[in-house]
Amino acid sequence: MALRMCVRFSRVAPRLCWDSDVLHSAFVPSGRIPLPGGLSNTQRLDTTPELWLGCRRFGSVSPSTDVTYEQLKKLLAGGKSVVIDVREPWELREYGAIPGAINIPLGQVNTALQLGPEEFNEKYGGELPQQVDNIVFTCLAGIRSKTALDMASELGYKEVQHYPGGWQDWAKNDQN
Repeated sequence: MALRMCVRFSRVAPRLCWDSDVLHSAFVPSGRIPLPGGLSNTQRLDTTPELWLGCRRFGSVSPSTDVTYEQLKKLLAGGKSVVIDVREPWELREYGAIPGAINIPLGQVNTALQLGPEEFNEKYGGELPQQVDNIVFTCLAGIRSKTALDMASELGYKEVQHYPGGWQDWAKNDQN
């Protein structure tokens, strides 16, 4: 039965997603392309924004997850975000840390975000972020923080971002 549903959806989804002026103007100069099932793009199935947004979810384009220095300062000042630094503890001792950030080395992020609240607090000295909390990951230069963002997204965290400049950008801007 599930296979039948997938086959049915595979026949309908292209019709729904191709029914967009944006796609037509981007990929077909004339704007005319035959749709599956014999429909032409001039025979609109439904042009409501809700339909397009539903199809958009299947695309690979996602909203920006990058946070600038100024945005991170505001988030920290407002106390509305959990900042997680994914560097190793020795890096924080040697280079410094963003005030208020919780240190969870990258190799422990996946496990740490699945701990219970009490165990998380004992091990990392902060509150376990909820799946609806805004989390900003940071590291030295933005590479490991992007990896941590991907891990958290896979675990179901919705509001995840990263600071691509990392500690290097923070230290440079914080001195000014």
